Amino acid sequence: MGRPTDYNETLATEICGRLIEGRSLRSVCRDEDMPSTTAVFSWLSKYPEFAAQYARACELRADADHEEIREIADTPIMGEEITEGPDGTTIKRGDAIAHRRLQVDVRKWSMARMQPRKYGDRQHVEHSGKVGLESLVAGDEKPGE
Repeated sequence: MGRPTDYNETLATEICGRLIEGRSLRSVCRDEDMPSTTAVFSWLSKYPEFAAQYARACELRADADHEEIREIADTPIMGEEITEGPDGTTIKRGDAIAHRRLQVDVRKWSMARMQPRKYGDRQHVEHSGKVGLESLVAGDEKPGE
């Protein structure tokens, strides 16, 4: 039995469920019971109901990532014990802070792209003054001279 290639609602729901769990589409499509990424992308263009379901699953995955970031930040992860010197002295195990920072940064970056209105950087532009165009008359100095 090969990978499924025909669209059906049950399979679409299963794909979206796995996305909501935090998995990437590529990861889901590597599972033997799932279609290829090419098939899924094809379905997204052919079936508007699946495209809407997929978009919602991606939004929920971003929310799940938000929750996971809190858990990562609140849970210490112990690094490996490191042995130094010929006498076998060791450095105590410490929190793997750099690894946790990487995990959080990747999730924040991903969330900002999946839901830019909710998790993207906010930009505030303020303007005061005039905006206009002035024509240059022959013989006038050009701006910046």
